[in-house]
Amino acid sequence: MSKGGDKRPIVIRRKKVVHAHHGGAWKIALADFMTALMAFFLVLWILSIASEEERRGVADYFSTPLVTAITGGDRAGSTSVIPGGGPDPTHSEGERARIDTLQRTRPSMQERRFFMEVQERIERAIELDPELRQLRSQMRFDLTHEGLRIQLFDTDQRPMFELGSDQVAPYMRSLLRTIAPLLNELPNELSISGHTDSVPYAGGYRGYSNWELSNDRANASRRELIAGGFDPGQLLRVSGFADRVLLPETEPTDPVNRRIELVVLLPEIADAIRNPAVMGANASLPATSAEAPAETQQDEPLAQDAE
Repeated sequence: MSKGGDKRPIVIRRKKVVHAHHGGAWKIALADFMTALMAFFLVLWILSIASEEERRGVADYFSTPLVTAITGGDRAGSTSVIPGGGPDPTHSEGERARIDTLQRTRPSMQERRFFMEVQERIERAIELDPELRQLRSQMRFDLTHEGLRIQLFDTDQRPMFELGSDQVAPYMRSLLRTIAPLLNELPNELSISGHTDSVPYAGGYRGYSNWELSNDRANASRRELIAGGFDPGQLLRVSGFADRVLLPETEPTDPVNRRIELVVLLPEIADAIRNPAVMGANASLPATSAEAPAETQQDEPLAQDAE
């Protein structure tokens, strides 16, 4: 209080809290989430009432790249331009002949369903055997321009053959003999090829080498299939590739490159193997002289037999 008795006013300051409006963005996010969830359950409901054939058709549709569907390339995707009114200037005549052949020999929808049924029968037979069930991780099924390819891979823990030899391991023998009757039911012919890693023999390629080993292992597999009931008349090709066809993104010494490939051949490919001129009928090698006739060129060999 001052000397004059005046009272100073007391000022009370209160902060006013203003609650800002947060907006409705969360409502949009929630609505999007609920819409997606509803669509998801709708798809599940449609798949649950669809037939097996319809589901396979949907799966095949989504497994084919858009570029493939537009350009008519192979399943791995095609980088060629969309066909126009003239020949593709980015390819030579021989390359165009090879591309045309591959496009003609792409598995049709009916053949894809057929191959999928073959795969399912083989997988069911393996699943019924507790011992063979452990080998499922060493098998791979895929479609190539030749047909249904069944790859049997090696591992360090479970090799298919004795080290450096064509002696078939017992479980590999059992697997091949289980597959044999199922392959024998098919009208398609079969191709067998052997592959090795790049670990060389001490004598190099002058003596017994990976060429002989891959070919011997392919023939050993052939004998086991026949012992299991496979008809030898359906066998069209047995070949060895040594270490020349490695799996993508693998080291040359990777055990998975030691493998056996069984290919259930498309009829067109089987015909082309019997008559190699079919693959390169439109391509010719230039004559060495005016009198020398041009020879038929096979643009891309389907296999290289071991010597």
